[in-house]
Amino acid sequence: MSHSAAENEQTTVTDLSTEAKEANAAATTTKRRSFKGMSLEERQAERRERLMEAGLQAYGTQGFFSVTVRDICIEAKLTERYFYESFKNSEALFDAIYMRLIEELQQRIMTAVMQAAPDPRMMIQLGLTAFFQLLRDEQRVTRILFIDAILVHENDGASIYKAVKRFDVMTQSFIALMVPRAQEYMALVSLISTGLTGYVSHLATRWAIGGFKEPMDDVLNACMVIYEALLLSIEQSGKNATDFWKMQKQTSYKAKS
Repeated sequence: MSHSAAENEQTTVTDLSTEAKEANAAATTTKRRSFKGMSLEERQAERRERLMEAGLQAYGTQGFFSVTVRDICIEAKLTERYFYESFKNSEALFDAIYMRLIEELQQRIMTAVMQAAPDPRMMIQLGLTAFFQLLRDEQRVTRILFIDAILVHENDGASIYKAVKRFDVMTQSFIALMVPRAQEYMALVSLISTGLTGYVSHLATRWAIGGFKEPMDDVLNACMVIYEALLLSIEQSGKNATDFWKMQKQTSYKAKS
């Protein structure tokens, strides 16, 4: 065999050996990344979801301050290292659950509201009914949203602020639907929306802390009183949207020192 042929044969063997090593490494990586048909990212997402479900159950039944990271992991059937894979601490898990529940609650309300469109009174009634029914029937959700959230976020109310803003925007959209040109008076619309959101949420908190003793219809009617006042004010202004805003200016109150 010539020297050149020997070199070619050696090169071929080396290439095949390198390819074999690369194929083996790729197979090992694939095996490491895929387990039970799931990628690494999918397994991480699945573990995070289990922790979220465990947190909803534990926080919703026992209260945030009675639950440890270890309790969550036992409920989720995961070791603590997997907890810290997804969350910095218990507060981070609570925040994630809180914001998810807010999104689900908002979606439930919007679905009910749109079923009643375009009748404004029925839209309000069905939206509030969906809200209070969820609080009464899903008391884990109620505890997290309207009892523990205030205590957990005592020093940092960022999540509560985000939640309030979401409902403010939803209420602003409703007002804009009833009163055209509302976008020209957004400062006033924003204040009205925040007031309505605060009124309903405080009633919900009182109802929940009191153990849902009052009939739901009574709580619903207490909320409808405020919305009814808004609707009557709009109706008294007639069809002209400008008249509604003029009326607010004409009947404005001055703070007294």
